[in-house]
Amino acid sequence: MAELAKNAADISIRTVEEKYTPPWKEAVQSFYKNRLALVGLIIVLFFIILAIIAPVIAPYSFKEQVLTDRMQAPSSKHWFGTDDFGRDIYSRIVYGARISLWVGFFSVLGSVVIGTLLGIIAGYYGRWVDTIISRIFDIMLAFPSILLAIAVVSILGPSLQNALIAIAVINIPNFGRLVRSKVLSVKQEEYIMAARAIGMRDTRILLKHILPNSISPVIVQATLAIATAIIEAAALGFLGMGAQAPTPEWGKMLADSKNYITQAPWTLFFPGIAIMLTVLGFNLMGDGLRDVLDPKMKN
Repeated sequence: MAELAKNAADISIRTVEEKYTPPWKEAVQSFYKNRLALVGLIIVLFFIILAIIAPVIAPYSFKEQVLTDRMQAPSSKHWFGTDDFGRDIYSRIVYGARISLWVGFFSVLGSVVIGTLLGIIAGYYGRWVDTIISRIFDIMLAFPSILLAIAVVSILGPSLQNALIAIAVINIPNFGRLVRSKVLSVKQEEYIMAARAIGMRDTRILLKHILPNSISPVIVQATLAIATAIIEAAALGFLGMGAQAPTPEWGKMLADSKNYITQAPWTLFFPGIAIMLTVLGFNLMGDGLRDVLDPKMKN
């Protein structure tokens, strides 16, 4: 009987192991089942690859001017036409993918690092620390994001790097408040109380327990924030406060071409389509990640 019971137990354990799916694998499978999320991932990967191989596929330099070819319509020589300086628009859009993605990724990375740090400190320690940090967030959120970005760039001076800093600054409160609310919930869990009871240091509790259990919504928000950052960079470029000539930033390209909308509409159409597709890709991918990582979205 003992042998039979042991065999039955082994069979049950093997059955459970065969049916068990690691959480990360389940998340990947759920993501791939979302067709719109896959479309977003494909679009994002397309622009990333485009940015990486820009020198290979661009037929001209992004700053090469040929005044005799100015304002040419799309043709076999210039696929997307040329601008008012005779520069190839296709080449400038390809190189512009590097700039837009660079601004999007690194501005959001800065926002995530600083916002997460402040959010964890505010949520975990509470009291006057939470009050001060939360009031700073409230003050920053009281201003429209684009106006706050313009104010930061006005202080630092118009340039692509300063636009990146401005975009990072205006997104800090979003991540800070998101992480703070998550930490307030996680720190009430029994395993956190047990860690405190045995004398575990706050630093270890924050890094080993609270941060890993608070990071999922940050990943989703970061993906969506990259799309917003690209739009904000384009807006600052359009206003002349972001990238400066001859940098092929998409928003700056729109600003330079706004006076030729009737004479040469292709100078606005293609940069606008590039911005739209990139933002759409990140938004679709972010929605898919939210469905996978947010327990409230699961059936």
